[in-house]
Amino acid sequence: MQGEQHYLVGLDLGGRRVVVVGGGTVAQRRLPRLVAAGAVVDLISPEVTPAVEGMVDSGEVTWHARGYAEGDLDGAWYVLACTSVAEVNERIAADAEQRRVFCVRADVAALGTAVTPAVGGHDGLLVGVLAGGEHRRSARVRDGLLSALRDATVVDHHEQPAGVALVGGGPGDPDLITVRGRRLLARADVVVADRLAPRELLDELSSTVEVVDASKIPYGRAASQDFINSTLVENAKAGKFVVRLKGGDPYVFGRGFEELLACAEAGVPVTVVPGISSAFGVPAMVDIPVTHRGVAHEVVVVSGHVAPDDERSLVDWGALARLRGTLVILMGVERSRAFADALMAGGRPHDTPVSVIQEGTTRTQRVVRSTLDKVADDIVSESIRPPAIIVVGTVAGLAKDL
Repeated sequence: MQGEQHYLVGLDLGGRRVVVVGGGTVAQRRLPRLVAAGAVVDLISPEVTPAVEGMVDSGEVTWHARGYAEGDLDGAWYVLACTSVAEVNERIAADAEQRRVFCVRADVAALGTAVTPAVGGHDGLLVGVLAGGEHRRSARVRDGLLSALRDATVVDHHEQPAGVALVGGGPGDPDLITVRGRRLLARADVVVADRLAPRELLDELSSTVEVVDASKIPYGRAASQDFINSTLVENAKAGKFVVRLKGGDPYVFGRGFEELLACAEAGVPVTVVPGISSAFGVPAMVDIPVTHRGVAHEVVVVSGHVAPDDERSLVDWGALARLRGTLVILMGVERSRAFADALMAGGRPHDTPVSVIQEGTTRTQRVVRSTLDKVADDIVSESIRPPAIIVVGTVAGLAKDL
C-alpha cells in the first residue's frame, strides 16, 4: 500500500470498544492516546509491561491475560495488532477484515487496513502525519510541524487569553521554559519580567508588546512588590493580557502567590504555569543529583536572604544540620559563611561536599566545588556573585566519580 492511498480521518472512539492485542512497548505507546480519546479498551496479552499494568490497575484498560482467540474482535470498532509474532498479527488482521473493522498492524504497517499517524498536539490542534508506514519519517515531519507551530507568534484574537499568567521561565536557559509558558508569552500584551527570567525570550516578543522591568537586584535597587502587583492588576483591568515572567518557578521563593492574591482580590483571573526551579534544574546541569539512591533520601530548599541569627529567620538551622540529605540554599552567597558555620555548629561534618553554581544553565555558568569548612573562602576567592545556588551534601561530590 502506498502512502498516498491512505485516507486521513479522525475517529470518534469515545465509548466505543477498541481491541489491542499485545502488551509490550508498542501497546504501551499507543494506549494513552486511545484512553484519552475515551475508547473502551480491551487489552489481550499473556503479559504486559509494568507501565501497561499501571493503566490496568487504574481502571483505564481492561486486561485479558491470555493469547488472542476467536471472537475477540466481536463488537470492536478499531483493532491494533501489536504482538511480537507475525503469524498472530496476520491472523488478527484477517479476522478484522472479515468483520470490516479497521486494523493496524504494528509489525508491518502496509499489511494492515489502517496506519497510525505520528501525532502531536498544540494549542487545541491535533496534528497527524502519515508517510506510508515510514514511522521515523512521519515522526520527523510531525516534530518539525509542531516546532513551527510553537514558534509562531501569530495569534488568533478570538482565543486571546485574559487576565494575568504567572509564568515560570526556568533557571535561565530560554529553552527550559515550558511549552505552555512560551505559548502564553507569545500572546502577551504586557510582560512584567524579573531579572532572573530568561532574557533572550524578551527579544522574541513583538514590538507592540510592553515590557515592564520588575528586577530585584541583590544589594541594590528593586521594584517594590506593591508596584509589581498594581502593574499586573491595572493592565489586566484595562483589557490587556499580562504575563508575569519569573525566573525558576513562581512559587519557589518567587512571591508568585502574593501576586496571585493581589489579582484575586482585584477580581483578575490568573493562570499559573509552573517552571523548572533552579533548586533542582541547576544542580542537574552540573551533574549533581539532589537525591540519589543510598546517598540522599531528602532534599530541603532554603531561602538564604536572612542570616541564621536574624530574628526574621523562619529556618531551624539546628534541625537542618542534623539531617543527612541534601540542602539547597538559594540567595545565600552573601551569607554563605554564616550558613556554613551554623551547619557545622549543629553537627554537619566539616568535609561535607559543597558546590556553588553561578548563573546556572546560561553561557556564563560557573561552578565552584568545595567543602563546608572552605566554601565561604572559595566564594570570595573565586569572586562568585548572585545569582548562584549552594548545594550542601554528599551528592555535591558525586561528580568526581564520573
